[in-house]
Amino acid sequence: ARTRQLLSYAVEPGERVGAWLLLPKGSAPAGGWPAILAIHQHGGEYHLGKSEPAGMGPNPMYFYGRDLCQRGFAVLCPDQLCFEERRPPEDAPNDRAIGMAYERFEFTRRVVAGSCLQTKYLHDMSCALDVLGALPEVNTAQIGCFGHSLGGQESLWLAWYDSRIRAAASSCGFGMISTLIRDRINHNFALYVPGMLEYGDVDALVADLAPRPFMFTAGDADPIFPVDGVRHIAARAAEAYAAAGAPEHFAAHIFSGVHSLPDDAKQAAYGFLERWIKA
Repeated sequence: ARTRQLLSYAVEPGERVGAWLLLPKGSAPAGGWPAILAIHQHGGEYHLGKSEPAGMGPNPMYFYGRDLCQRGFAVLCPDQLCFEERRPPEDAPNDRAIGMAYERFEFTRRVVAGSCLQTKYLHDMSCALDVLGALPEVNTAQIGCFGHSLGGQESLWLAWYDSRIRAAASSCGFGMISTLIRDRINHNFALYVPGMLEYGDVDALVADLAPRPFMFTAGDADPIFPVDGVRHIAARAAEAYAAAGAPEHFAAHIFSGVHSLPDDAKQAAYGFLERWIKA
C-alpha cells in the first residue's frame, strides 16, 4: 500500500523536472522513511521515463520504485533529460531532433562546450536528492539509489559522485568500456565521459566506491555488456572492498540470462539495499 504524488522541481533556471513520489501508507517511523532515488532505464523508449519505475509502464519487471515503496521506502522517480516529459513533442513541426537524435543533440552540444551529458545527469540527480532530503517524511541519513540499464549506470555514477548516497545497487548498468570498444558496442550518450580512460575504466569507478555499500546484478549473456568485463569489475571491486576492511559492503549477482531484471536479481538487490540503507 502506498500513496503517489507528482512533483515538479527546478534543476536550472527555466528548467523543471517532473517526478513521481511514492510514500508507504501509514505514519512514518521516528526519523522518517528510508528513501530511494529510482532511476529509469533507456531501452530506446523515450516516451517512458519516471512512470515505469513508479509502476505505470507496460512491463512489471521494471516497477522497482513501486516494489521498494512496498518494502517501506519513500521513493522518488524522476525523468532524465530526453525522456517522457523532458523531450520535444514527437509531432513538433520542423523539429528533427526527436528520440535518439535529441539525445545526441543534448550530448554533442555539451561536448563542444567542454562538458558532457553525464555531467547534466549528475547535476539533475543531485537536485533530486535535494528534493528527497527536504521532505519531512524522509530520513536524510538513509538515502540510496537503484536503477536498471541506464538507471543502473546512473546509480553507479551518482553513488560515486554524491556522498549522500548511503548504499546503491545497479541492474545491468555497466561493463568495461575496453570490452565495448573491443566488440564495437554502442551505448547511451551519457556513458561517454571525455578523457575518462586517461584515469581509469569502469572497474576503477566501482573500486573507488569502497567502503560504501554497493552491489550490482548482471546477466551472463547480456549482449551489450560482455561478461568477461563484468566479471573483471566484480573481482577488482571485491579486492578493493576487502582492502578497505568492508568485504561485506560489496556484492555481485551474475545470473544466467540476458539484459533484464529477473526475480532472483530483484530480491538480491532489494535485500542489499534494505540491509545497508536501514542499518
